[in-house]
Parts: sequence; C-alpha cells; structure tokens
Amino acid sequence: MKKLIETLKNIWKIEDLRQRILITMLFVAIYRFGSFVVLPGINPAMLDKLQSQTAGGLMSLLDMFSGGAFSNASIFALGIMPYISASIVMQLLAVAVPYFQKMQREGESGRKKIMTYTRYLTVAILIFQAPSYLINLRMQAGAALASGISWNVFIIPATIILAAGSMFILWLGERITDKGIGNGISLIIMIGIIARLPQAFIQEVTSRFTAITGGGLVMFLVEIIILYAVVCAAIVLVQGVRKVPVQYAKRIVGGQQVGGARQYIPLKLFAANVMPIIFAQALMFIPLAFVQYAAPENANWFVRSMLDHHSWLYNIIFAFLIIAFTYFYTAITLNPTQMAEDMKRNNGFIPGIKPGKPTADFIDDVMSRITLPGSLFIAFIAVMPAFASLLNVQDAFSQFFGGTSLLILVGVVLDTLQQIESHLLMRHYDGLLNSGRIHGRGMSAY
Repeated sequence: MKKLIETLKNIWKIEDLRQRILITMLFVAIYRFGSFVVLPGINPAMLDKLQSQTAGGLMSLLDMFSGGAFSNASIFALGIMPYISASIVMQLLAVAVPYFQKMQREGESGRKKIMTYTRYLTVAILIFQAPSYLINLRMQAGAALASGISWNVFIIPATIILAAGSMFILWLGERITDKGIGNGISLIIMIGIIARLPQAFIQEVTSRFTAITGGGLVMFLVEIIILYAVVCAAIVLVQGVRKVPVQYAKRIVGGQQVGGARQYIPLKLFAANVMPIIFAQALMFIPLAFVQYAAPENANWFVRSMLDHHSWLYNIIFAFLIIAFTYFYTAITLNPTQMAEDMKRNNGFIPGIKPGKPTADFIDDVMSRITLPGSLFIAFIAVMPAFASLLNVQDAFSQFFGGTSLLILVGVVLDTLQQIESHLLMRHYDGLLNSGRIHGRGMSAY
C-alpha cells in the first residue's frame, strides 16, 4: 500500500503525465455520457424488448463492445466496430493491391493517406449499418418512437446521427492517443467492456447463491480460481518474448571504435498483439448484417449457429480466424528481410548464421515456430467462454473467462501501465513494480 501511495504521488508530480491522465479521463467520461444519450424521438422507457434481445447470444457481445449503447438506442449505438471493420479491409488491400502496397511504403505520408481512406470506408459502412440497426429497433421497440413521427421519415436523420456518433467516438480515440495515455481506440473498447463487469459480477453472485443448482460459495470460488488462472495465462502470453542474440563487430566511426557488444532481438510470442482478436470478432458480427438483426429463429441452422457464440461451429470458425489473422498480422508488421539488412548494415550478425538471406530465413523460421503455439494458445483463451457456460456460468460473466473481452482488457491495461511507467522512469522515479518493468504488448523487452 505504501508503494502504491508513493507511486500515485510521483505520477501527480509529473505535470505532463498528470495532464495526459486527466485528459484521458475527460474523454472517457464524455464517451460514457454519450452512451446514455438516446436518439431524439425515442422513449428510453420502452426499450425493454431491445434490452432483452441483447441479453444473450452474439447481440450481447455487440452490446458489450458498444459499452451498452446498443441496447440503450444511444447516439453511440454502433460504437467503434465499423472503424475496426474498415481497418480490416484496408489491411487486406495493403497486402493484395499494388496501389495500397506502394502507399504503405511511403512512410508517414502513406500512413496518413491510408487513414483517410479508412475513415471514408468507415462512413460507407456506417451508412449501411445504421439503417440495419434502425430496422431492428423498429421491430423490437417500434412503439418507442414518439407519436406523430413516421419511421420512414425518422430513419434518415437517425442514420446521420448514428454515423456522426461513431465518427465522434473515433475522434475521441485519436485524441486520447495523441494527448492522453494509451491507444485511444483500444482504450475505448476496454472501457465499454469494463462497464459491463459490475452488473455481470452481481448477476453471477446472485445466481450462484439463489439458484437450486447454483453451487453456492464453493462453485463461486472455483470460478474465481479459474478466472485468475486464465488472466495469468493471458498476461504471460502477451508478455512472452523469444530473444535472438545479435553480435555487433567492432568498427571505426568518426575516429572512434564502436560495436563489439552483444544485443538481442526480442521476438514476441504474440507479436500481432490484440488486433487479430479484434479483427476476428468484427468478422464474426457479419451474420447480424445478413439477418438485419431480425429474429434468429427465422434463419437457417448455419446462421443460428453463427449467432450463438457458445455453439461449436461459431467457436471453431472464431479460433481459425484468430490463428489466420495472427499469421497475417505478424507477416505485415515484421519484415525478416528488412531486419537482416539492418543488421548487416550495422555490421551485426546472429552467431552461427551467415548475414543476408540466411539471417532473414532464420528469423522467419523462428517467428513461424513461436507464432504457431502463440496463436493456438490465444485461440484457446478466446473460446474459453464456451467452456465456462458448461459450468452454468452466467452468459454476461462468462465473457470475462477468456474471449475477446479478457484479451483486450489484459493487453490494453498492460500497454497503458507500461506508458505510465515509461514516464516515471524517464524522470528518474521508480517503476510501478518492484519485481521489474512492465512489458506491454508493443514494448521491446530485453
């Protein structure tokens, strides 16, 4: 406790860090406030059927990612997921289309162009998704619209408001990244997930101590132990690093001798970070668009299975997508050939490996060998909620036993704490932990 108080005091002493944290808290508060601002003309007291629809199945995940805004018929109902979907498309285009490949190699200017195209594509997706959401809202809570207003007239301004709300969330995320702490987009997703935790926890405690087959205190303690084990496993996975030794030979630069030291290339066990999980989850929401959020009982077996995140078909496809996106994202973010060329240019080499192509092949081989177990492990954690449901864990609380929720929470929290610790260490204060530095997802650990 004394260490915690001292760390908080040190954080408050650093003016830049204090301002960043306060700005982050302000933007997060604005986001949470907007989640409860209902669309103009909608009576929030008549949304019971909509909220019941989002209490389970894939709808509950969609509502969780929006921080409850989906079930509140909020101006932020579509959340940040349309931007994530647009990012997936642009990532694929950057690999498959030469025009975007060239743009990606242009450095900062190319990155800005890709971001501009991503925003345009986000708007296009919103123009499609907003009417779909409103159609579902009409089916579930048609009487919630104020009398005297026609749904045919309401759908146009409501689409504009929903699209503007999602773009405003994107703007908030970018401002958090620039002026606050952590990755803004990931932080916003995390806040939406955390917002559901207290209610889910209370529901689980109530069910365990009131239901006939609830299991009482013993089963609840078993749940907490399993949850703790899964969290620890996720932390180990996110922070796992394979170190590749690099020997730098001595050379003369500017009349002075440099080099001669051994360093390490940190190749992360899960180098793609949390993005493959977010991308895979975004693709799993596609069936909702085909049925336009309608009653799943009218759909065929395949669509019904894809709308149930506890079904075996859903989890097999989800796990496969995570593994595929992990390899894909690792391939586009780590370039073994470029790393080998940089080492050769700086007079460095991996002991026992020839410089040039053999070095690139060695790094690629190491990455392939550590990416496979990492992707399999992360896929297993992602489908853990389905196994938790077999223990009669409440649907809302089971999402914190693994899945996208837990992985995003662990990754974003570690990244944010690592940034705070970097500010502390840069100004010669102690870090957050006595046992060593925090290794976030994007940190180069040595």
